[in-house]
Amino acid sequence: MSAEFKIVWTEPLTSFCQKVFEKMGVPSHDAFITSEVLVMADLRGIESHGVARLRRYYTGLKNGVMVPRPEMKVVRETPITALLDGGAALGQVAGHKGMQMAIEKALKSGIGIVSVGNSNHYGIAGYYSLMALKHDLIGISLTNSDVYVVPTFGREVLLGTNPISVTIPALKERPYVLDMSTAVATLGKLEVYNRMGKKLPLGWATDEKGQSCDDPGRVLSNIRSKAGGGILPLGGEGEEFGGHKGYGLDLLVDILSGVLSGSGNTNLLYPKTPDGKPLPSLVGHFFAALRVDFFRPLEEFKRDMDDLIRRLKNSAKAEGQERIYIHGEKEFELEEKYRREGIPLYFKVYEDLKAIADGVGVPFSL
Repeated sequence: MSAEFKIVWTEPLTSFCQKVFEKMGVPSHDAFITSEVLVMADLRGIESHGVARLRRYYTGLKNGVMVPRPEMKVVRETPITALLDGGAALGQVAGHKGMQMAIEKALKSGIGIVSVGNSNHYGIAGYYSLMALKHDLIGISLTNSDVYVVPTFGREVLLGTNPISVTIPALKERPYVLDMSTAVATLGKLEVYNRMGKKLPLGWATDEKGQSCDDPGRVLSNIRSKAGGGILPLGGEGEEFGGHKGYGLDLLVDILSGVLSGSGNTNLLYPKTPDGKPLPSLVGHFFAALRVDFFRPLEEFKRDMDDLIRRLKNSAKAEGQERIYIHGEKEFELEEKYRREGIPLYFKVYEDLKAIADGVGVPFSL
């Protein structure tokens, strides 16, 4: 492993993050859930949403934008639906509650759909869809996010990297776990490239004139100063490779997460006072869970999923390729490896965790 990385272990890392959240006034149970979501991102190779984001939540709690002990409330409810006001909670806390409600409704009525408003950034979307897997349910998790993405043919950031995650159980094969951004890349991915001094592939982002740009620092600076340009929707620039389709998916997530919940959407997220002080972010989420056996026998469905997965994996490979992957497969394998061998943390992230520890008075011994 390169000297640029420090190997840390899952349990101590989770425990450290939990202690930081507890020091910030977050109840132990909520602190553990939030920490578990962050560490799972690193375990599954989504380091852009892992413990590198701890400072974001630390700062949000410190500034009062995120509420450590929120008053979450159900605004309206039916046997299969609910609207939850997250009370400006940590997104992981509101997200966990929203998905758990969807699961409980699905177990009773076959389907559960929960819309969550007035929340915050909830980490990786896959954490919540995977919650349904423990009950052999199909799980769906969506969220909108701060605006970093330009619409097709635009140069003003108006959309988030708004992810979609769907988990579907199988029998003996690994489950299908789609966990994808509706943009070419996440802001965290650009930050990773910038930290490592790497150029962006052309077609990921645009400059202030709306033209392709490979300089992550320039793109990040333009996004933060709203100088123009940003990340492109899935499919890239224009319509030639389907950028308009990624734009459509991105907007769909914003509608289901923000408009349906009556929370924020597009550039109405992360509002500020006239003097520039941040206000609660108004992020929205959308969760759904479905009972397969309300459609057909569960075991038959799972056997057919195995058959589908095997036919894909055993199909003819492109020249020079040895393997066809199913969504989530790489992440499951990486998680097994990192639990066994430790998680490699980029040294700048490791040093930032140490600085946070010093700031809140938590022992640091990772």
